[in-house]
Amino acid sequence: MKLVLFDIDGTLLISRGIGREAKRPAMLECFGRTGDLDNHVFGGKTDWRIVAELLAPYGISSADVGRAMPAYETVMARHMRAIRGRYQAEAIPDALELVGALRMRDSTVVGLVTGNTSKTAAIKLEMAGFDPNWFPIGAFGNESAERDDLARLALQRARDLAGCAIKGGDVVVIGDTPDDVQAARAIDAIAIAVCTGYVTRDQLVAADPDFLLADLSAFLDLVPL
Repeated sequence: MKLVLFDIDGTLLISRGIGREAKRPAMLECFGRTGDLDNHVFGGKTDWRIVAELLAPYGISSADVGRAMPAYETVMARHMRAIRGRYQAEAIPDALELVGALRMRDSTVVGLVTGNTSKTAAIKLEMAGFDPNWFPIGAFGNESAERDDLARLALQRARDLAGCAIKGGDVVVIGDTPDDVQAARAIDAIAIAVCTGYVTRDQLVAADPDFLLADLSAFLDLVPL
């Protein structure tokens, strides 16, 4: 059994800022403040971690944010649905085709490791033409502040679904940031970095992925599955 875990933003799709704008009213509703939301760097981080970093100057801890995550996830999804008509998410070139090809393989399970919450991940995927049901395995940014934990969680869920052991060497993690590479290392998986997101190629080179791809077009030709 092979497990292929995708990041979402910058890897499968470009959502053009809807996540940041949905956070603004959601954070105000749940926490009464947003912090320096406009200037905060999101790349590679979980929603839990982003909110915790923004609210830390106000004495709100990561644990406090974690306790609020179930409500926050629901509120943010409501606000995202309310503004989705103003945004046009787009699939990264070749992403839909790659996911479709992997799903046709009997021995391959396709899943997600994303900093998005589970509800907002589904909204973004639908906006870009993906069916969330194509990804039977997932670990999401409302479940831990740390992406490494999400990779471990996704692997355990895949093992439970398959009913068999899946070793790290049978797992591929695909993402567009050094944090995605580190998450792959946390479970001894093959780390694939793609230059379709918002970090520079030099930053990805420094993260030392197993494969560094310009985009997803050559994935099946270059990555052993």
